[in-house]
Amino acid sequence: MAVYEDFDIDRSTAQAWAEFQARLSEVISVMDDSVDLRIGTESESADVAPYLTFSSPVRHRVRCEAASNAVLGEDFQLSPGQLAIMEAYGWNPPTARSDVASVNFWVEDSQEQSDRLAELAVRALRDVYGVQHPVFLAPDQLAEVLQPKPGPITATAEFAVDDVRATVPGSQEHLNDLVDEELTEMFGHRPIRDAEGDIAIRVGSTMLFLRTAADGREIVVFAAVVHDVAGRSRATEILNDLNVDVRWVKFQLIRDRVFVTLSLPARPFVPAHLHQAVRIMSEVADGIDDELAGKLNGRTTFGEEPEH
Repeated sequence: MAVYEDFDIDRSTAQAWAEFQARLSEVISVMDDSVDLRIGTESESADVAPYLTFSSPVRHRVRCEAASNAVLGEDFQLSPGQLAIMEAYGWNPPTARSDVASVNFWVEDSQEQSDRLAELAVRALRDVYGVQHPVFLAPDQLAEVLQPKPGPITATAEFAVDDVRATVPGSQEHLNDLVDEELTEMFGHRPIRDAEGDIAIRVGSTMLFLRTAADGREIVVFAAVVHDVAGRSRATEILNDLNVDVRWVKFQLIRDRVFVTLSLPARPFVPAHLHQAVRIMSEVADGIDDELAGKLNGRTTFGEEPEH
């Protein structure tokens, strides 16, 4: 059985939101008037995209505002149904009252209610603004405790001495620590793991996942690039042809999903190998998902449902 065969992207996404919410609650609980937090959403549009802001107007209180139609660009205008959902969740509508004047949805509460404020924020981002996974958020300040935007993954002609130094991990936990340390250096923040230990990495419009084997001897970088595949026989033929042509990676059909994977030996663990694996998988996953989904009459991870 493949190490990732039990992977469930819906479960992983739900766990990622839960982890994000917990970290956001921690941030809210210690905010003061010296710093604000803005959580934006990734978009290629020039229009103003959805965002949240957090501030501490007075000691031990936090105010959160969520972008309304008064500030959102044309591409992101909320429907009457979405506006109603915001109020149903507990957000106050925009108001001109002098004591709480705001063009945005808003909520203000004691820092002791940081869990509630974080839950309201996640509901707005996920359920109303349609953010599909926390890796597609773009916090500014305090980003190191949330999920900042990773820098571009580029090829490196030479490696630093530390990047080619081999370490033999004594266990899966040891290997996880080595991987976390290296990804922290690569992306500028410590990675967030879900309950299964998977790490999500944003790559363009898709995601990679990284998992270590239970025996600590292997790192698997994988992506579910196509879902709801129609016609296993045709899919098998297409993937067999792909596997003949590609280098390093492997395409597999598991039930109705296509995975692309790269297996990296981890005894010993060499940081440079992890760098290369992430870069190679990034180029493949983000470059082929749409085309492959079309050929297989399926859908990409964040695409529309296919018409069979």
